[in-house]
Amino acid sequence: MMKSMAITPLSHQVLKLFCRQTDQRFQKQKNALEQVQREKLEKILQMSTLAQQAGVTDYESFKTRFPVTRYAQWRDQITACRSSKTTLSSSKLVRYQPTSGSSEQIKFIPYTQAFLDELDAAIAPWLSSMYRKCNQLDRGTHYWSVSWLPESQREVLKDENLNDDSALLGLGKRILSKFTQAVPSDVSFAAQADDALFATLCYLVADADLAMMSVWSPTFALQLLEKLNEQAEEIVQVLRSGTWQQRAASLRQVKAPHQPQRALLLARLMQQSPLDYQQLWPKLSLVSSWDTAGSKQWAASLHAALPFAQFEGKGLWATEGVVTIPYDDCYPLAYHSHFYEFEYLSGPRQGEIVASWELQLNDHVSPVLTSGNGLLRYCLDDSLRVTGFFGQVPCFEFQGRRFGVDLVGEKLSPDVAHSLIAQLKQQQIQAVSLFAVDTQQQAKPFYCVLVEGETSQQVCVQQIDQALRQHFHYELARDLGQLDQPRVCYVDNGWEGYKHVVMREGMIEGNIKPEPLKKVTLSSLEHMLCAEPV
Repeated sequence: MMKSMAITPLSHQVLKLFCRQTDQRFQKQKNALEQVQREKLEKILQMSTLAQQAGVTDYESFKTRFPVTRYAQWRDQITACRSSKTTLSSSKLVRYQPTSGSSEQIKFIPYTQAFLDELDAAIAPWLSSMYRKCNQLDRGTHYWSVSWLPESQREVLKDENLNDDSALLGLGKRILSKFTQAVPSDVSFAAQADDALFATLCYLVADADLAMMSVWSPTFALQLLEKLNEQAEEIVQVLRSGTWQQRAASLRQVKAPHQPQRALLLARLMQQSPLDYQQLWPKLSLVSSWDTAGSKQWAASLHAALPFAQFEGKGLWATEGVVTIPYDDCYPLAYHSHFYEFEYLSGPRQGEIVASWELQLNDHVSPVLTSGNGLLRYCLDDSLRVTGFFGQVPCFEFQGRRFGVDLVGEKLSPDVAHSLIAQLKQQQIQAVSLFAVDTQQQAKPFYCVLVEGETSQQVCVQQIDQALRQHFHYELARDLGQLDQPRVCYVDNGWEGYKHVVMREGMIEGNIKPEPLKKVTLSSLEHMLCAEPV
């Protein structure tokens, strides 16, 4: 049954009260950045096994004693800790959270109680800001996205697949949030990702009070809308009967929504093309997703699809920690969460690592996190630009991933790929991404442009090669015969083709965002081409 409208507004009011104290502290201490950050580091070091062993208690000794790290430096220790169900922090271990990244197919990030408290310190002011931004949010339910692991990894990771975004909240807020959620987290237990998406859609359509839709990738929300149009008849049957019907086996752990009146509404809206989303969700007032770097054009498409709702971009949030949050129309550092340092990526200080209170306007930097989960000086390898200040707290804009790809020493960056895609778009060639294809020594590696729809392959390939040859190391690799000529892969649906390839590489459904440059294996690319309808 849907939650009663008596419970939902009351839950929102209590949830806002729970967030208020943290939000007030976020505002009050914005001019005490260094003090807050030093105190945060001291608390983390007191819990850190490695810091205690080294006798490190302050920032000056900390930055001298410990080098910057990436997951590769922690992998063996984390594997050992997972086996013994321990962690690198004295804080209570809650779970190991699986995630994926550019260089690691699956990473396991320790989530301790201290780390969850750090995330909660960012979520509370973020929620408060959203309530201020859109005062209709407390009049309906919210959809916070749930992610799913690739099907090939579900059995192995079934005990650790806890990707419900609401699980990031503290206990009190998590209990309250259950009374405001449009989609139960149980949908993540579906045996197939497609069934999980279908169950999500059924719950969203069943909810006449949906007020907010929060996803990470805008392509994920666009995919939901596309599948809603494709599967509308089947959704009507589920809502009318209250059973999953042919999907019952896959969704046996999930209760089907039973809303005959909503089934009637969807059946009526199906007579129109496209569906009138405003009639379907008359209370939808805020949509949130990534909207910078490679997600910008997809975010614009999402906003255009739901123009009656306000739109808000996401801050920078990774499984390894939070860096920025949307807050009163800016994106300040979540300075009450972790301890932050930043590496300069350009300028006279390139390579230098400084504390957050040393940053200046327009600095081009990459974040380095030290957190209550025991990971010290952990590089996120994202590129940020300082756009302003919230008091003393720096605000940022996400520029993209820091590193490109390198098959044979050609050192291409995402900027190169973005420029190529833009160039092709001017000629009505809908390029989705540039794949750096690792052939695993079966043949010469090559670059492949994923294109939606048919065009002139010969002209496209020549143009791609000429554009990439503008970069010294690529041209050298081509001249030396280290790289084969680029190729073009045509698919009917660019986003589905892209998603198919990167999920084969280990990326997680729901967390995938389009990247202009992506390293993939030949087997994943060939699998996508074989699966593409002729």
